[in-house]
Amino acid sequence: MRGYYSDTLSAQRLKQVYEIAPPRVQQYLTAEVEHVLQYLTPGDWVLELGCGYGRMIPELSKKTGKIIGIDTSLCSLLLGEEFLSNIQNCYLTCMNAVQLAFPNHVFDMVVCIQNGISAFHVDQKELLRESIRVTKPGGVALFSSYSAKFWEDRLDWFRLQSEAGLVGEIDFEKTVNGEIVCKDGFTATTVGPGKFRLLTEELDADVRIFEVDESSLFCEIMPH
Repeated sequence: MRGYYSDTLSAQRLKQVYEIAPPRVQQYLTAEVEHVLQYLTPGDWVLELGCGYGRMIPELSKKTGKIIGIDTSLCSLLLGEEFLSNIQNCYLTCMNAVQLAFPNHVFDMVVCIQNGISAFHVDQKELLRESIRVTKPGGVALFSSYSAKFWEDRLDWFRLQSEAGLVGEIDFEKTVNGEIVCKDGFTATTVGPGKFRLLTEELDADVRIFEVDESSLFCEIMPH
């Protein structure tokens, strides 16, 4: 599972996932980026966890001083180098989100949206702790998962991905309660409000959990 986005669903195949997204999913993707943009001011240093081929970076780079995207898929990062070749203030590197090679308190924002907190298949508490470690006091770390209200649209999107051969055949008997299970072993889970509260309760930070666009559940973490 941990290699799925590094190998099976990377580079051009990952790009195709977004190209076939239906209109309601496109709205969700746009709403997430627009929400993140509200936090940014010119000159900010931003770290994106799980950047893939850099889908969001062109928009984010317009309001930042520097944006660094990390991913564990070398194939996706190589595609990203092409995709972002005209953007001067972005940098891509291969790195694990729970083992960040950055000093403490260097970023104004750490962003991990579109359910990266579940998709990475890492220790989620460690992921949050490591993100807060590299975020400046007064900065913000943003994580998002899917809203329960978005279930049918999300499932439709996965049906399209399965029909295109991008993920395995969906096992509809096991696909319930926010978890999509494919017969090739791939699973896509979510983090709900209660789980976000449990994951953040020991952090030295102000935490806010809220919904955006009836499609995303955002967890905003502002370290002290």
